[in-house]
Amino acid sequence: MKTLRIVLVPLAMFPLKNIAYAQKRDSIPLKVRAYFADKFPQNRDLNIEFTQTAPFQFSSKLDGKDLPDNKVKSFQQLNTSANIYLVKKKTWLLSTSLNYRYTAFNTEEPIIAAADKKNDFHYHSEAVNFSYFSKLFHKVAIYSASASVDGSDQHFERIRGMVTASVVLKATPKTKMLIGIAGFIDPSAQVPILPIFTYENRFNNGWMLDILLPKKVLVRKDVFANGRISMGTEMDNTSFYMYKNDRTYEFRQLEINSGAIYEHNLGSNFMGTLKTGIRAVPRARVFDKEESFKDYIFEASYKPSFYFNVGISYNPFGKPRAK
Repeated sequence: MKTLRIVLVPLAMFPLKNIAYAQKRDSIPLKVRAYFADKFPQNRDLNIEFTQTAPFQFSSKLDGKDLPDNKVKSFQQLNTSANIYLVKKKTWLLSTSLNYRYTAFNTEEPIIAAADKKNDFHYHSEAVNFSYFSKLFHKVAIYSASASVDGSDQHFERIRGMVTASVVLKATPKTKMLIGIAGFIDPSAQVPILPIFTYENRFNNGWMLDILLPKKVLVRKDVFANGRISMGTEMDNTSFYMYKNDRTYEFRQLEINSGAIYEHNLGSNFMGTLKTGIRAVPRARVFDKEESFKDYIFEASYKPSFYFNVGISYNPFGKPRAK
């Protein structure tokens, strides 16, 4: 689904961890500053990660006609991202988000828009984000707008926009809750408006419930001195552009990753992450760039597969280190 793209939901949440730095310390209630007191931040300033899946079977259709069953023998993906703060003021923040993703897979039989059995694709997106902090019904409110472009290694392809409005309902060391709404300025979007809900609750036994809808539902627990283990489900996506017969097509798939995550604070603002479990892809489609996701020419359904992800991030713009 278009609105579940990984580039969108994190942007909707992007202003949250920066409230404490966009305003003077004495202008922010303690309960709001508590929202962001976490050595494992939701967003990572600089991040790189690698994903590998086990082989899996899939069935597909081209122009509504069934194709022979096929198999992905290997699937690898490299993701890099950067969130850079350009200007921080008392009530507003200007930032930029940069993303690059390399996807490579190998199938038993050639598929659409492929000249051979091996396929590799480059995808990038760049965004400028503006956030404004205010009060609404005596609650902290965050309004944001972003403009982005994306493309491949050959061309820039789309220009998109997004606006969000959210309110921090509660922010204490134990419970944090935020609601909001996001609107997408994109003719190809399947759903133009999407609600935002994030909830975090720490239980007395050390476990924590972490919900960010529609992206993830996790239970977490701090382990060792600087580690954290999580179990649950996260949504991700893969998309890239393909070119054939002077036409531009977009491939897009939604991924549901269920399993375990281990994060370790390495010190000096570095953090390592390991993820593993089962990946399910309910739907993958290819459609003409000038059309929408529902007007597809190719559709595939995958069998669940085992996946493994390893990553490292560096957060130089994050929470200041205690002295």
